[in-house]
Amino acid sequence: MFREMRRSGQALGKEECVEILKGATHGVLALHGDDDYPYTVPMSYVYANGRLYFHGAKSGHRFDSVMKDDKASFCVVAMDDVIAEKYTTLYKSVVVFGRIRVLTEKDEIISSADTLARKYYPGDTPQGRRSEIDKEFARLMMFEMTVEHMTGKQARELMSKTQ
Repeated sequence: MFREMRRSGQALGKEECVEILKGATHGVLALHGDDDYPYTVPMSYVYANGRLYFHGAKSGHRFDSVMKDDKASFCVVAMDDVIAEKYTTLYKSVVVFGRIRVLTEKDEIISSADTLARKYYPGDTPQGRRSEIDKEFARLMMFEMTVEHMTGKQARELMSKTQ
């Protein structure tokens, strides 16, 4: 169902892909948008328990796209060092394919929002996080993406450094 990576020698292992997903601060979510155009949107996210979690509004292009088609992909670039004089880029990236859904149960919304908040404000207290979640709850929409396929890739020049 999913294509094999053309340059499989540059593939990252699952553990490194997971580390990149855990460490990066944002990525680009790709959805089936209006008039069959792809719709991509930069997103803050958290990777936890083998799933990706995003927050957003209860209306808009992203919400409408998810409601229309639950298939999605998400891309994170962990390294992007341009080496101009060599006409190359030292990069590492991960692409995730899966299905996305809107969370509807109050407990799962609160839990995923708390997990997201811990990533971006690790110094906050549980009470501080819960207060912020409660304050925004009426407007808060949480999305969960189940990972069906994940690939990671790095520049050829990095291969000898990591092996």
